[in-house]
Amino acid sequence: QVQLVESGGGLVQPGDSLRLSCAASGRTFSSIFSSSVMGWFRQAPGKEREFVAAIGRNGGSQRYADSVKGRFTISRANAKNTVYLQMNSLEAEDTAVYYCAADVGSLLLSSNWYDYDSWGQGTQVTVSS
Repeated sequence: QVQLVESGGGLVQPGDSLRLSCAASGRTFSSIFSSSVMGWFRQAPGKEREFVAAIGRNGGSQRYADSVKGRFTISRANAKNTVYLQMNSLEAEDTAVYYCAADVGSLLLSSNWYDYDSWGQGTQVTVSS
């Protein structure tokens, strides 16, 4: 099983940027990570978990929620077993706990949280003036 650890969250003002990282580790993390679709989800207080972005195994394909398209960019570095989420032009509505997730062995960039096998513990992003 892949273990995922997010970092990079914090308190920022509207319009600011943040870059989240998610590092994968585990017994066979190298082979599992590079064979996984990676996704970012978020959950705000009192709301359901929401898809943010997903990226294919080699990074050549990405998928975004409409709410973040044009502002967020997902990328990955398989040599480092790490996936990133660059968040620009942050808005108060982006405030949430952000989770990365791995869909091991998949070829599809799913937006459904239940398709993902492994999850990180989450990192808090707060956008407030």
